[in-house]
Amino acid sequence: MPASDSATASGDTGRGGEATTSGEPVPIKAIPLRRPGRWVAAAIILGLVGLFVYGAATNPAYNWDTYGKYLFDERIGRGALVTLELTVLSMVLAIALGTLLAVMRLSPNPILRSVAWVYLWIFRGTPVFVQLVFWGLVPSLYKTIALGIPFGPQFVQFDVQHMQAAFAFAVLGLGLNEAAYMAEIVRAGINSVGEGQREASVALGMSWSQTMRRTVLPQAMRVIIPPTGNEIIGMLKTTSLVSALPLTTDLYGRARDIYGVNFQPIPLLLVTATWYLVITSVLMVGQYYLERHYSRGASRQLTAKQLQELADAQTIVKAK
Repeated sequence: MPASDSATASGDTGRGGEATTSGEPVPIKAIPLRRPGRWVAAAIILGLVGLFVYGAATNPAYNWDTYGKYLFDERIGRGALVTLELTVLSMVLAIALGTLLAVMRLSPNPILRSVAWVYLWIFRGTPVFVQLVFWGLVPSLYKTIALGIPFGPQFVQFDVQHMQAAFAFAVLGLGLNEAAYMAEIVRAGINSVGEGQREASVALGMSWSQTMRRTVLPQAMRVIIPPTGNEIIGMLKTTSLVSALPLTTDLYGRARDIYGVNFQPIPLLLVTATWYLVITSVLMVGQYYLERHYSRGASRQLTAKQLQELADAQTIVKAK
């Protein structure tokens, strides 16, 4: 067949939407649906944001020169470091204790279940600020803490009033409160694992604790990690309540001390918000990669590396 006739036939078949001369279907040219409402909404939002930014930039009450002066102040930096320490230590305590409480709630032992339920009832039923105030009053409740035999020799004794342990009490208060919420998160993750997994572990001769440690908890991580990341971010912001103890070395406490002297709370609060926002953004990035690590195998969608390996394997099979 001449080249012109072949081209005509191919073009006619393509316009008919059937198949080309090679037998492959003609790709469909999709035309996206126009949505002018989206552009109108975007323009309105951008206009409102622009007006707000312009108003804030030209409003002298914001005191942007003071904001720039204290944004990288050494005292603010030390306060941010204390806030990170409070967050990390409190969450380590909360995760460890929350996992233990979740296992206790799911235990066949009724005493362990009751103890865990009472703990959750107390710490979830009272505000965290009230709990922190209580921890700040511990030196007034207990002058000394002694470990030993009642009415007998005392092996260790602590003078609580002279310990100056506001930081330790802040970690305890935040960690014990957060443990009640982490317990429910871990319990939901454990319950998400099918009963067949537990039955198979029992059939292999594992005890209840071994089943939890080796089979259930590793699979429950996919459900536990996302809300745990949210709790860490929430804990970062909850540390601003440690002033109830009182503890003034955290980020918000440092900013409060500064604007208590220069009487400019607005720029110092903006500095605090900026630091919280930066730290939260870093934590969100870490949460994303941690979720992606534990979600491997949970989706049927293959990654680019897996697709390339599959294509290479098919090439090897065809070559043979």
